[in-house]
Amino acid sequence: MAFPTHSPYVIIGAGIHGLSTAYHLALKLKAQGKGSGKDILVIDKSGICSGATGIACGVIRNNYFQPAMRELMAHSVKVWESDPKAYSYHPVGYMQISHEHMHEDIASIYQQQQAIDYESRFIEGTKDCDRYMRGIFDDWQAKGISSVLHEMPGGYANNTIAMYGLADKAEAEGVRIMSGVTVTGFSEDGSGSIQAVQTDRGNIDTDYVVIGAGPWVKSFWDMLDMPKAISIKNPDTGEIAEDVPMWTYWCLEEGTLGVDPKLQVTNDGKMPPVIHVDTDAPLYSDYDGSLITDEVWGIYYKPDFHFGGVQGGAAPYIVNKDADDVEVDPYGPLSPEFIVGEDFAHMWVSALAHCQKRFSGQLTKYKTEENSGGLGAFTPDSFPVFDGVRDNCFLIADSNHGYKMLGVGKLVAETICGESSDLLKPFRMARYAEGELHPVSNSPFPWS
Repeated sequence: MAFPTHSPYVIIGAGIHGLSTAYHLALKLKAQGKGSGKDILVIDKSGICSGATGIACGVIRNNYFQPAMRELMAHSVKVWESDPKAYSYHPVGYMQISHEHMHEDIASIYQQQQAIDYESRFIEGTKDCDRYMRGIFDDWQAKGISSVLHEMPGGYANNTIAMYGLADKAEAEGVRIMSGVTVTGFSEDGSGSIQAVQTDRGNIDTDYVVIGAGPWVKSFWDMLDMPKAISIKNPDTGEIAEDVPMWTYWCLEEGTLGVDPKLQVTNDGKMPPVIHVDTDAPLYSDYDGSLITDEVWGIYYKPDFHFGGVQGGAAPYIVNKDADDVEVDPYGPLSPEFIVGEDFAHMWVSALAHCQKRFSGQLTKYKTEENSGGLGAFTPDSFPVFDGVRDNCFLIADSNHGYKMLGVGKLVAETICGESSDLLKPFRMARYAEGELHPVSNSPFPWS
């Protein structure tokens, strides 16, 4: 493909958001008679699915305490369900298994799922929860569990296969995808509208830009001379917190236990739901019995043939509260200096054994060479920003909620084509200054 000097639409990033936006925008332009996929160019510094999307766990769920997130996820699940084969989507369901301190939050999630007709079951009480879980896994033994929210839709998708399937769908509509193109800046007119995307291979004149760069979002934020810190209004007191860093880097800890994925089948021999456990029960080492933590901890896991074992993760940790102090090569590896280490493997496999007896004694099978974690760029409230940052530039900053949000690209495409989106409105930048923040749950995970 010759390097293009002009494209009506330039989408930066060939991960889940960039490809989804490109595909759905192509469909929308064609439906409106305003163009086609040939008007869309996706560029990426490396290639399709080469960034955060390529190492994502691939979990797809609706389990959010925040109403806006829950409705957005219900929309995304429908997009996943629209073509399970192309998206390599496995609709096995999802289970949020929690301790008493989270009981009220999870009950609220269940009630609101029912209000939007999202199929789920809610089990309460220690004895009933234990009975329900043993009905699925006869070796279930997690302590301190008082609620189980079992979502019937959702599950997981094989990340790389799904993205190549999405790329095929976009290219079938005429979308051009070009790898090995590094963005270096933007040319703007006097009003701030972007006239061209500057790259290491030349400028691309354009009418509209979409940025879907995952954890490299801060680099583009800086190129657009956006504020490094913002003010946030407290919705309860009206007080203003000033100079809050816009971006914080967290290290996501995920990995794979190298056992036969069929080790984690249900009592009736079927592939199980994705399991997520949050508990305040003390966690002891499955290796030597020592105390790992007596604070609240959480893990998630699933059998996955794509990863070749049981894959999942635990809560991330903050690398630095001021992203400007973290040296991250925006065009280099996702996590050059922050890797998942032995402490994670010890904790996570011990936590698996805490939950199910079948994982006891399996620590030596952890795949030390195949960690799937990395850096994530989080917003001040750890929830996404989906908004126009210029009159002809839309920013998709997922705050590490990304992979499950396949439907965001569809909504962005509709927005670009002049349709308003109630689902995206709660994620605009103005929410910080206006104090229209998302409610905070008792989960140990920042994105819940």
